[in-house]
Amino acid sequence: MEKVVYLSLGSNVGDRAGNLSEALGRLKVLGDVVAVSSFYETEPVDFTAQPWFLNCVVKLNSKKMPRQLLRAVLSIEKKMGRRRIKKKGPRIIDIDILLFGNSVVDVKGLTIPHAAMHIRRFVLQPLAEIAPEARHPVLDRTARQLLDSLPPGQTVKRVRKP
Repeated sequence: MEKVVYLSLGSNVGDRAGNLSEALGRLKVLGDVVAVSSFYETEPVDFTAQPWFLNCVVKLNSKKMPRQLLRAVLSIEKKMGRRRIKKKGPRIIDIDILLFGNSVVDVKGLTIPHAAMHIRRFVLQPLAEIAPEARHPVLDRTARQLLDSLPPGQTVKRVRKP
């Protein structure tokens, strides 16, 4: 059975747009890529002493189960050269599972919905662009409502469509 999945992609090393485009191409083996947001240039959060990111959100219809999807996106990251040297540090590609249908998953190494998505403008702005009515199953609020409730801050600038 297919589920609607939302993924957040980010890159701040090398050709950021090229990295996102390559990851988008690789995601096609996981299901049908239904929608892709614009690319957004975003300032780093948490560990700020690093280059700015390019981010986007993808809507994917997939038959994979949550753990299968996690293994698959981690494999894509690894094949693209991601090395986990510093937590929250620079990365060629980062792929996070934001939403997986209406599922709530909380097991070691996997939390869905993504634990911080509701406070991250760099996630909510592209998500609201392609799925403003996508609902956070724990907070019971739409992407648009979550975005509108964020305090000022976290620079997020639309750059272009992929």
